[in-house]
Amino acid sequence: MPGLQSASRKRPAVSQGGPKSKKQRSENLSSTKFEEGKKVQKRSRPVTQPIPTNELSDEDDDEEEDNFEEEEVEDQEIVSDEMMVDGASSKDPNAARESHKVQRVLQEQRRAAKPHSQLLVDAKRVWSLARQKSIPSAERQKHVKELMKVTQGKVKDIVLKHDASRIIQTVVKYGGQKERDQVAMELKGHYKALAQSKYSKFLVTKLIRLCPAHRASILLEFQSNVLRLLLHREASVVLADSFELYANAYERSILLRDFYGKEVALFSQTQGSEPEKANARKGFPGVLEGLEGERRKRVLAALKENITRIFNNSDKGAITHAIVHRALLEYLSAINDTEDESERERLRKEIFESCQDVLAEMVHTKDGSRAVRDFIAYGTAKDRKQIIKVIKPHVERMCTDDEAQLVLFTALDVIDDTKLTAKSLVSDITTHAPTLINTPQGRRALFYLLVPRSRRHFTPAQIAIIAEIDPIRGKTSKKSAAIREGEIRGAASEGLLKFVEDNGAEAARDTGGSLVVLEIMLYADGDKSSAMQSLLQPLASIYPSEDSSKLHPIDLPHTSRMYKSLFQGGHFSHANKSVIRSSSFSPSAFASAFMSIVGKDLTVSMAGGEGAFVIAEFLQRIKEEGSADEKRTVKGWFGEDVVERLKKSETKGRNVLLDKVNALFL
Repeated sequence: MPGLQSASRKRPAVSQGGPKSKKQRSENLSSTKFEEGKKVQKRSRPVTQPIPTNELSDEDDDEEEDNFEEEEVEDQEIVSDEMMVDGASSKDPNAARESHKVQRVLQEQRRAAKPHSQLLVDAKRVWSLARQKSIPSAERQKHVKELMKVTQGKVKDIVLKHDASRIIQTVVKYGGQKERDQVAMELKGHYKALAQSKYSKFLVTKLIRLCPAHRASILLEFQSNVLRLLLHREASVVLADSFELYANAYERSILLRDFYGKEVALFSQTQGSEPEKANARKGFPGVLEGLEGERRKRVLAALKENITRIFNNSDKGAITHAIVHRALLEYLSAINDTEDESERERLRKEIFESCQDVLAEMVHTKDGSRAVRDFIAYGTAKDRKQIIKVIKPHVERMCTDDEAQLVLFTALDVIDDTKLTAKSLVSDITTHAPTLINTPQGRRALFYLLVPRSRRHFTPAQIAIIAEIDPIRGKTSKKSAAIREGEIRGAASEGLLKFVEDNGAEAARDTGGSLVVLEIMLYADGDKSSAMQSLLQPLASIYPSEDSSKLHPIDLPHTSRMYKSLFQGGHFSHANKSVIRSSSFSPSAFASAFMSIVGKDLTVSMAGGEGAFVIAEFLQRIKEEGSADEKRTVKGWFGEDVVERLKKSETKGRNVLLDKVNALFL
């Protein structure tokens, strides 16, 4: 029946067993990205937002969804008409059939009466061929060229429609640079309106990404409207993507200029000349060059007013965008250059009070992280307490974000009230240690509690970024860095040692996890006997392992190195050509525990296998620090028959091990 046919075109509900559209779109997207040959960039995600189950961007999610909203609306109208004649259909089926035919005719008439209806019909026919996923590139290019011929000269007239916008997106996505530039030229002068459209905003983003020659001219059309567009639900995404992902220094300056106020906008209109581009790379300091007195104050006041406008509209979502964070950081940098100290403090306090409740929305970007770190470094004890209160619910997410974790590191470095940081930050970090060890960023957060700025775990670039706050810390913090680090380490030790006791054996089997476990054992404060037993118990299993899918810990290179370092009591320094012992760990106690838990047979077995280097360090520790009874016992383990077997073996480290055995008998 016509009515049933109409209803069947509606997307089925999940409960009706319909297709899982998200999974399908994900598969389609992956094949599309593979076909394009490069991954689409994504903006950094705020730590206050939940991690989505699928990693699709808004743009691709909209584009790949195979349903037409306009057609759905028409279908809904038909369904409502069906309901009106439902009573009649139960009495006279022929009457219902005729009614449906009339509705079909009306539907076709409505479509035909719409502007460019025939153009859209022709374009959809070609588009259905061009957008297929599994067709040769040459065939796709043929369809794209034909699609461009159909829509040429009419792009700006149809692009605001849902289905037509997707047609033009397909041309831009799969077409060559010639087709992309042609579309960009046709839409010139209309980008502000397109960016505010629910559908065409995706096309604008694609053109900004794929047409670098037109990018500056597109962004120039947003001038004088940037702040309003940032607070617009649809256009905000376009500006955020453009600034964070695609624009260069000059193109970013085009968007930032609106923050500097009408006076700057009036006297610094840009045409894209080379001198203007060179000045744009200086950012806000370039704008302030030559400005003095009242004029400089007016520009700073305008920048502050516009930033505050964004903060006061936090529900619009613009606070999370990198462009806002850059404007805030430029304002803070300009404040720091103010000569009058009282004026400087007043301005910093005012801007802090306007954004103190939304600081967690900024920490995920480079500029936002730096701005929040500035607030922590310059803030009073009350300000720092407020910042900690705001970021505390998001500590776990911040630990796994490259930029956000710098805020945590600065808080640990600067805040003198270590009881506050221990309760609000350190406890949350140690609680989530089982999940944090799974990522490099999470492991860095754990390392910073014990060995901050260690070259073993932090690159010189990372250390330099963290150290940017040190000059400010020297002026605003009273406690010495060494005392503060010791108190933080003490606060973290109990939780971290409990983590090793409960999860250390399994964590040590992972490459990154073994590094975390080693640092905890070497540098944490407190009783480590339970943690030692937890780490040594797996070594007491049969060697070699009877389960080929799960190797003995001593056969895992990274785990073996961890045990070797524990017997050494520290890390080997290439500069000093010696082991730097940790004062917080007793390798002799570890060796004694090893003797009692592992025993003779397994020790000898490991010595003849992959554990030669580990057992060599064990023997060295017993020789240097073991008691007379321990030395006598271990000598009995390595009798002449064992030594002969070791001499005949070809295991790696045999000679080193034999030297340690011989030294034990001297």
